[in-house]
Amino acid sequence: QVQLVESGGGSVQPGGSLKLSCIGSRGTMDYTAIGWFRQVPGKEREGVSLISSNSDNRYYINSVKGRFTISRDNAKKTVYLQMDGLKPEDTAVYFCAPGRSYCSGAVCSVYPLFDYWGQGTQVTVSS
Repeated sequence: QVQLVESGGGSVQPGGSLKLSCIGSRGTMDYTAIGWFRQVPGKEREGVSLISSNSDNRYYINSVKGRFTISRDNAKKTVYLQMDGLKPEDTAVYFCAPGRSYCSGAVCSVYPLFDYWGQGTQVTVSS
């Protein structure tokens, strides 16, 4: 099973940027679609974005479209999430995991393949 470790979180002001990294430390992620998820205490974990194994397909939930960009470098076993134009409502612990997407028209959702999570990385957006 792929083991993933998240990093890159921090505290920024509204409108700021952060770039998260998800590094595969065990197993191979080359042939696996990887998603970014986030969770706020007391709320369900939410899928944010997904990238296919060969980067041909990328999916975003509507609330982050145009602000977040997902990418990957399979040679480095790393998936990135560039977050620009951050808003207070983006505050959460962010996780990465193997995932899948479902789109109905222009609206996409991202789901994890397994209920197995790393420690995540905290993103805080406040003034």
